[in-house]
Amino acid sequence: MNMILSTHDVTLTKAIEEHIISRITKLEHLDRFAINARVTLEHDQTKAPERQFSCSMRLSLPGPDLFAEDVESDLYAAIDLVSKKIEQQIRKRHNKFKARKHKQAARGKLTRQEKGG
Repeated sequence: MNMILSTHDVTLTKAIEEHIISRITKLEHLDRFAINARVTLEHDQTKAPERQFSCSMRLSLPGPDLFAEDVESDLYAAIDLVSKKIEQQIRKRHNKFKARKHKQAARGKLTRQEKGG
C-alpha cells in the first residue's frame, strides 16, 4: 500500500513517522484491498490548547474512500483516534458485505425449497 504523509507546521520526526506506519499496517491487515493512505498532520497554535493538533486520514479502497479526522491536544492521541475511526469503518463495511452475502444465500435457499415443495 502506498502512503502519502503531509504536514503543516509539524516537524515530522522518525518516531511520529514510525507511529503512523504502525497504525497503517494494522489497518492494512484488516483490509488487504487498500490502495493507498493519505495522512495529513496539522498544528494550529491559534486554537485552544486542547484542539491544537489535528490528524486526518483518507484510505483509498475499491468503492468509496474512508475518511476520518480528529483534533486533540496531543498529536499521538489524534493519530490513534483517527486510526481507530478508520478501523471501525472498515469493520462496518466488512460486516455489511458479509450480511449481504448471507442474505443472498438465504434467498437462494428459499427459492429451492419452494420449487421442491
